[in-house]
Amino acid sequence: MTRIHFIAIGGAAMHNLALAVASKAGYKVTGSDDEIFDPALSHLRDAGLLPEEMGWHPEKITKDIDAIILGMHAREDNPELVKARELGIKIYSFPEYLYEQTKDKIRIVVGGSHGKTTTTSMILYVLQRLGIEADYMVGAQIEGFERMVRLSDTAKYAVFEGDEYLTSPLDLRSKFLWYHPHVAILTGIAWDHINVFPTFPEYVETFRKFVHSIEPGGSFIYFKGDENLRLLAEELKGHQPSAISRQIIPYEAYDGNVPMQVFGKHNMQNLQAAMLACHCIGVAPDDFYREISSFTGASNRLEKIAETEDCVAYKDFAHSPSKLKATINAVRERYPEKKLIACMELHTFSSLMADFLPQYKDCMKEADVAYVYFNPKVIEHKRLTPITKNEVCDAFGTKNVEVFTESAALQARLKEMTYRNVALLMMSSGTFDGIDVKEFCKKLLGA
Repeated sequence: MTRIHFIAIGGAAMHNLALAVASKAGYKVTGSDDEIFDPALSHLRDAGLLPEEMGWHPEKITKDIDAIILGMHAREDNPELVKARELGIKIYSFPEYLYEQTKDKIRIVVGGSHGKTTTTSMILYVLQRLGIEADYMVGAQIEGFERMVRLSDTAKYAVFEGDEYLTSPLDLRSKFLWYHPHVAILTGIAWDHINVFPTFPEYVETFRKFVHSIEPGGSFIYFKGDENLRLLAEELKGHQPSAISRQIIPYEAYDGNVPMQVFGKHNMQNLQAAMLACHCIGVAPDDFYREISSFTGASNRLEKIAETEDCVAYKDFAHSPSKLKATINAVRERYPEKKLIACMELHTFSSLMADFLPQYKDCMKEADVAYVYFNPKVIEHKRLTPITKNEVCDAFGTKNVEVFTESAALQARLKEMTYRNVALLMMSSGTFDGIDVKEFCKKLLGA
């Protein structure tokens, strides 16, 4: 019996990895965390993996543990981590463990500042429809998939969403540098994670390292409309030894006539990247387009949550400037005759930093009404310099923007509005401070 202990088991990716490992024969999984919320709490409880009590318990770290998997939520001085290091227990980061479990498989990795989850989901959806078994890690729930992580002894392929954020408290490299893909996608580079990459050149550099981590003979698929990716592709083409001979494949948005459930130029770009990745492992383009035509999207990625005869509401994970702009433009193009009400929450480290705010200039200009919300208490919790409503409003730079610092006030404003021929868009990597966005929008629209 192989015993694995997860430190900070409650994270979205971590708890899904714990579930995946626990489902394998011959593995026993335990875990700890100082706080766990739904859906992780319910998932762990249902699987019998929920810690008996919250907090860190170094006395439970013993020599009979074969390996520790360390989550990003844990600090370097975590008592359980300290004890594990004292005992000499093997410590893996999340991405390191994924690589260890799939190092003999053909790995497809999707990176980029935006579109990672959707593109990864598209690949997985088509492979499943075609009966091609794959292990995977993806950042959202996909219809027809039990969880967000799968590890097996039988799959030939592994498909990973490749995140450029930090690996662990002990490893400050980007997660995706662990994966060494045979097929790599980069969807675009738009500065994010300013707390980790203080300058744009530093941010680009981690993508450069990712490109050079592609396995010899592998493929680099990139969006040709991104100048920085074109430069990386040219650099790779000019400097790689002939013995490595990686294939370099540019792509644009899909413009064929197969009807699709998803919409927006950014999703047509994601779709084309997914097709090329599948083609690299032998899937015919016609087969891909046939199967992807029924794909409705990943959870929280331009997901339709309410609809009436003349109104519609979507929610989206968009929070960075590039994601925000792409999502709003997609809805504008889809519903040109409707009044577009767009709400977004500044929630991440980068979005709440005064130095980063100017990146949001003109991002919401295509909306008829644009509401931006942030909670000053979150800024205080993240130990960031306070920002003001006026600073946020000036940064977005368009007259349609109104800024709120109280969730109740934003909800009240939305309730005051008349919903006739409206497209409502709610965008956040959070919850607007506890709103059940789906139910809230249904009530607004009378759905």
